[in-house]
Amino acid sequence: MHAMALLILVPVACLANSCLAPVRPFVPSDSHAARDYADIIRRDFDVYITDIQDHFRCLEQERARAFEEAREVSQDYGRFLELVGD
Repeated sequence: MHAMALLILVPVACLANSCLAPVRPFVPSDSHAARDYADIIRRDFDVYITDIQDHFRCLEQERARAFEEAREVSQDYGRFLELVGD
């Protein structure tokens, strides 16, 4: 029974901290290489900008989820203290 409970909780635990920041685009310091790979570098920046916006949304959603969880846990703790007479 305990194993099933753990299996159910594992996906939730994995989701809690899944807001991974995107990797910064690489810009070569050599201007010749930068010109040679300009299209790829521009595309990397476009992808980064889209990904960082998704990252910010994910962080905001995680913040809201954690805040709600903390509120619920606080209420649970209040009920627990009432049960034990504290």
